[in-house]
Amino acid sequence: MLNLVSLEGKAYNPGARGYYAAYRPHEVNHCPGCGRSHWLVGRALAECAFCATALPLLDGGMNGIGLFRRGHHQPGHETVLAA
Repeated sequence: MLNLVSLEGKAYNPGARGYYAAYRPHEVNHCPGCGRSHWLVGRALAECAFCATALPLLDGGMNGIGLFRRGHHQPGHETVLAA
């Protein structure tokens, strides 16, 4: 397990870091660069349409069709491991 300690010797608590700039779906998002609220939303980032400031998506962009693929077994394509 990873134990992170700050410079002051206290344990790092990511929940106590407070608000950080991220694109929040279903909310009005004002750009930290120019203050406008028109965004081009992609899979992992949202980019301000006016000044091109990029913010990560708060949900991580993990929704949609085809994000996870299960291993498809094809006969005749077995991996042979040398002993």
